[in-house]
Amino acid sequence: MTVTTVPQLASAAAAVSAAREYAASISPGVIARDRAGAVPAAELAALDASGLLAITIPRAHGGPDLPAVALAEVIRLIAAVDPAIAQVPQSHFLFVDVLAAYGTPLQKARLFADVLAGARLANGLAERGGQHAQDLRTRLLGDRLSGHKYYCTGALTARWLGISALDAADRLVLAFVPRDAPGVRLDDDWNVMGQRATVSGSAVLDNVPADPDLVLEYQQVFERPQLVGARTQLVHAAIEVGIAGGALRDAASFIQTRARPFFEAARAGWASTAGADPYTIHRFGSLATKVRAAEALLASAALVLDEVGRVPADAAAAACGSVAVAQAKAFGSEVATEVASDLFSLAGASAADERHDLSRHWRNARTHSSHDPVSWKYHHVGNYLLNDVFPPNHGQI
Repeated sequence: MTVTTVPQLASAAAAVSAAREYAASISPGVIARDRAGAVPAAELAALDASGLLAITIPRAHGGPDLPAVALAEVIRLIAAVDPAIAQVPQSHFLFVDVLAAYGTPLQKARLFADVLAGARLANGLAERGGQHAQDLRTRLLGDRLSGHKYYCTGALTARWLGISALDAADRLVLAFVPRDAPGVRLDDDWNVMGQRATVSGSAVLDNVPADPDLVLEYQQVFERPQLVGARTQLVHAAIEVGIAGGALRDAASFIQTRARPFFEAARAGWASTAGADPYTIHRFGSLATKVRAAEALLASAALVLDEVGRVPADAAAAACGSVAVAQAKAFGSEVATEVASDLFSLAGASAADERHDLSRHWRNARTHSSHDPVSWKYHHVGNYLLNDVFPPNHGQI
């Protein structure tokens, strides 16, 4: 049996370099993955072995504890190539944060050691059928877990599943169970227009044994000022900004190598190539500026989170971090959908040929940005800046 040694990425520069290398390695298959909508097992195995999953583990537990700025850039680089792959570890980094800030010493020691060895954590958080996705029916009674989860991104290939449930006292808990635990059934019932390779299907939990030592009191996280929500939203923002950059990159490539100038521009002698069309130049410049602004806003939000820390000192600090990330996420989502749509105006009708699969950028942006409404984020930003109203749920926006 071959034993793979997972590299330890001790600096932000090393992590960014590893992310660039990994993104380049998965680039050739992105169209095939989008079309197939199948589990990208080989690509995810390579991600698990890259060392990138351990970059936010605290130093006290053997990790480099890299800043949020590094995490955002790592996710953005991968998302610019394949945002579906970039979304798979989103819940992984959420759970690392939760464990780092609120886990017991035993939970940290056991799960962080696994992550350092290449294990990935996936989620079973959302549910269907209730008033909203967090209207939970999954129960942990004694040491047995039963329920039905959906949007379980990455679960099919993860080592551990983090399952949210209500205990006998109706308190919110988070139970970590092995993916292959008895009673766990994972399905690939994921049939959407974008982010297809996430294969975010469902999980049925039938009397699954849950180790009491690996059950975290999750409700405590949301009963005080926290940045768990903001830090996970930072990853979502990085995915959107990555989509925007990837769409802009592919638009430029198509304009430079395949597109023809609009006949009126050619006939008037304005442009002998598509890239010389003055209207194309202007619109591309405008979109490129918005992408650059989205990248800067993402980096700025990450810096704010780094200044505040994993556990904010008070509600004011939590609000500051949450609002900064909300701005980056909302703006990044708008820019991603705009660039992915305007790509076709810039590149012309030939860009719509399915051979090129350029529609994946818009499908991915539209699918991913529907996770939470942009309008609500702008509402909370405006209410904070105009009326000094802190975001709800102690920073969960």
